[in-house]
Amino acid sequence: MRPQQRRAWERYYDQFVLRLARAEMASSIKPGVSVDLDAAFGRSAPLIVEIGPGTGDSLIPMAKARPLVNLLAFEVYQPAIASMLAQLAANDVGNVRIVEADAVAGFRFVLCHTKVDSVWMFFPDPWHKARHHKRRLLTTGFADLVAARMRPGGVWRHATDWEHYAGQMRDVLDDHPAFVNEYPGGWAPRWEDRPITRFERRGIVAGRHIFDLAYRRV
Repeated sequence: MRPQQRRAWERYYDQFVLRLARAEMASSIKPGVSVDLDAAFGRSAPLIVEIGPGTGDSLIPMAKARPLVNLLAFEVYQPAIASMLAQLAANDVGNVRIVEADAVAGFRFVLCHTKVDSVWMFFPDPWHKARHHKRRLLTTGFADLVAARMRPGGVWRHATDWEHYAGQMRDVLDDHPAFVNEYPGGWAPRWEDRPITRFERRGIVAGRHIFDLAYRRV
């Protein structure tokens, strides 16, 4: 981390990040861990989960615009978390909590007794090389896990600038019995509430199309 990130990490970690017991890997969570999210947020409120918010370019303004919801973020990259902590404090955003773990572990253990109202997954790592496609997060197995944690009527929103990954998302979710495409047979229009992040700008500058999807839990 840069010195500024280190200072933010040390100053704000306990305010925003949930300390959870680890399994063997740094990004994992010990099975059986108990998390009281109402206590962590200091209230009971509708819950939105963002997967991989990075430095919080989209998370922070969207959380600030939704003061009546709790927003839980799963992020594994420590320098990104540190930058996010600084921005959360600077913008006086108090309705965000962060779990330093991968989304699979987060949904499996942190959310095992909780129902999620919405899920956001914007510009996940595309693992664009063919030999790495197996590392992509969105699989049928992960969709099963998200479905088990979502309330009926909840919406899972996606955005990616990699056409092949967008097609894989459609392949998984169009055929999934727990989800229905909000725009059957097509792509969703760009969600106006989602700020343009540096990842999206990078894709646009590179000439890539931005694909949006929205699936409702049935």
